[in-house]
Amino acid sequence: MLLSLVTALTVTRLDYGCATLAGIQRHLTDRLHSVLNAAARLVFNAWKYDHVSHLLRDLHWLRIPERIKFRLAVHVFRCRHNMAPSYLSRDFHWTDEAESLQRLRSRSQRRLIVPRTRLRTIGDRCFRVMAACAWNSLPTSVTTATSLFSFKRQLKTFLFTKSFTEL
Repeated sequence: MLLSLVTALTVTRLDYGCATLAGIQRHLTDRLHSVLNAAARLVFNAWKYDHVSHLLRDLHWLRIPERIKFRLAVHVFRCRHNMAPSYLSRDFHWTDEAESLQRLRSRSQRRLIVPRTRLRTIGDRCFRVMAACAWNSLPTSVTTATSLFSFKRQLKTFLFTKSFTEL
């Protein structure tokens, strides 16, 4: 009961605008992560100073940077398979569709062309750049999923094992 209440009230609010938080500064993601840690401590009735990584792993919750990457990758998958609005899909250019990349090995992979930006502080944080970087960092076994459900499952498993391998 407490887990479903915390998930409904806290975790969903953290996930609500996650894609817009891509590229924010570290101290701001640390604030969001402290909310996630407090929610995990509340579910397990742990002390304020207890280590929380094991609790997050037991709850199968992703950390804030992985949550942001998850949301961005899901948006790109929807754009790739025509499940997203056209104004989002227009921003992405795929390597297999680019005529200038016909003879490169990257053409056979399902990668995005990362657009160049003029301003490092603002331009590198825009949606199409951060989404392209998040998509290109995924392994081919995840990006070649056929359905949205299997993609989400494989993506969460990949991000979860990447995040909690040091434990």
